[in-house]
Amino acid sequence: MKIAVKCFSTLAKTDVCDYKGAKEHDVPAGTTVNDIIGKLALPANEINIVFVNNKEVGVDTVLREGDQVAFSPVTGGM
Repeated sequence: MKIAVKCFSTLAKTDVCDYKGAKEHDVPAGTTVNDIIGKLALPANEINIVFVNNKEVGVDTVLREGDQVAFSPVTGGM
C-alpha cells in the first residue's frame, strides 16, 4: 500500500521525508507508525508529535492505504 510521509524541521531528510512535500512510500498492510520510524531510520527520541491525516496519533497506530503521516520534532515550548 502507498502512504505519504512529511517530516518537519530537524527531522527532514530530502530523500526520505521532507517538509516541502510528502514523499510516497510503499509499505505492507498492517504497517504501524512505529514501523515507519524504523524503516526511514528517523530518530524516535527526537519525535514529539505524530499526525496521520492531520490528527495526532500514537506510534502504535496502524496505517491504511493513502494515509499521510507527519512527524514533528521536539522543540522549545512543545
